[in-house]
Parts: sequence; structure tokens; C-alpha cells
Amino acid sequence: MGIKKYTAYTPSRRNMTGSDFSEITKDSPEKSLIRSLKKNAGRNNQGKITVRHKGGGNRQKYRQIDFRRLKDDVPATVLGIEYDPSRSANIALICYADGEKSYILAPQGLTDGMKVMNGPKAEVKTGNCLPLSEIPVGEIVHNIELYPGKGGQLVRAAGNGAQLMAKEGLYATLRLPSGEMRMVSLNCRATIGIVGNIDHNLINYGKAGRIRHMGVRPTVRGSVMNPNDHPHGGGEGKAPVGRPGPCTPWGKPALGYKTRRKKASDKLIVRRRNSKAAVVK
Repeated sequence: MGIKKYTAYTPSRRNMTGSDFSEITKDSPEKSLIRSLKKNAGRNNQGKITVRHKGGGNRQKYRQIDFRRLKDDVPATVLGIEYDPSRSANIALICYADGEKSYILAPQGLTDGMKVMNGPKAEVKTGNCLPLSEIPVGEIVHNIELYPGKGGQLVRAAGNGAQLMAKEGLYATLRLPSGEMRMVSLNCRATIGIVGNIDHNLINYGKAGRIRHMGVRPTVRGSVMNPNDHPHGGGEGKAPVGRPGPCTPWGKPALGYKTRRKKASDKLIVRRRNSKAAVVK
């Protein structure tokens, strides 16, 4: 999908860009596969804000995506590629031979009329979903399961793809878009290809209003607050942080604070995303 530019009739329009939606072939969603989203503006069941900077935005209908792809050995035809306000990737409406319809993530190159299929017997081609045990080493995949049958959890954002590096024993080794090397069970399923809408990261929103339409409220820097409101606040003029590192409003370390502690799945991570690759001499 390409990027379109706007005529600069205001300062905010000068550098604004957006998607040209050239991949989109279907305008309205399938009514049987959408549901309403209740807005809570980042508040929990007690009415307290637990996630800041959320609220407002345009109304959305959630498209129910089939991340599991468990309808095996039944060919499906792509009816159209649609925009999904809930994610950066586009989605594809498919209709199985028995008449059932569902949404899947639209990989790069999937177009109307193409056939897709799920299961171990499916052909290794774009849009088909297979267990990792049936996918050749070196293939690019997306929508990868972490636990067999749970549905895809990894590599679902626009333009992303993971490479199948090796298969050994009960596990396959994948190189994720972050650079992390991780082992996943060979019984887990993945979809062939790269997620579509690859130019999504090139969009320049141009003005604050477009972000407000997405349900994101303004953020105030801690350094302009008072000391009783934020650890970065106070001081005469522009003062430094005054601490060993930047903090959250509650004094916890920010920007690089490690939240992953000892977990059972650590043994499945071959190389972390922030570790330096070994230098070959």
C-alpha cells in the first residue's frame, strides 16, 4: 500500500501523509463478524484511571479475526481486503467452501479471488496456515502461535514477518522482527508470508488532532510539572532529571526498566532482542 501526500494549505498539512488504501477492495465490513466496542477511557471497574492518556476518538466496530485457523482442509476464497481500525494491518474476508465466512490478517500479495487453506496438508504459499513442522526452513511467516491451538500471538503488525531458522527436536527456531531468536513448538501454527500494509510505519500524522481521533489524549512532560506532581518537576528554569535515570510519576525507573523477571519460558529464548550478536573472527 502506498503513501499519499496532502496539499500544504495549512502548516499541519505540509508534512502530513496518509495511506492511499490502494490494497483495499471492500468498503463495508461483514455484519456477522463485527461487534460493538465499549469505551472506558482507560478506567477500571472502580472508575479509576489505570491507563493514562486514553479517551475520546472515533467510534469503532471490532472485527472478529480468526487467529486460530482451525478449519482444516477446506479451501476458502478471498472476497475482499478491508481496513481495520483496531490494528495497523489490513484484513481479508474469506469464504470457505461450505459457506462460512471469517476474517484473517491480509498478508502482502493476497488479492481478491485467491484461494487459501489451513491444516498440515495445505500448500506452502502466501496466506495458507500450517503447523511449523510442515513449513520449510527459511520461509517467512506471521501470526505465529505460542501455544498449540490458542491462536496466533506473535508477528501480527503491519509489515512484519518472522523467519523460520531451524527445526530441531520438538521445537522450531524463529527470528522475530525485533531480532530475538526464540524456540516455538513444532505443533504451533503460522501463516505463510509477510503481513500487508508494509508502508504503515511511514505515515506522518502531521497534527495532534489525528492522534485525538485515535483515542489518545495529550501527554504532559514531567519536567514541566511541580515536584509534588512528578520526580522530574521543580527547579529553576530547565532543570535536569536530578536522579540516576528518568522515572515514572510514581518514582519507578522508566525507559528501559526490565519488566521480564525469571519466567519458565526464558529457556526458549535463544537470543534476546537487545543482546549483541556474536562477532565472527
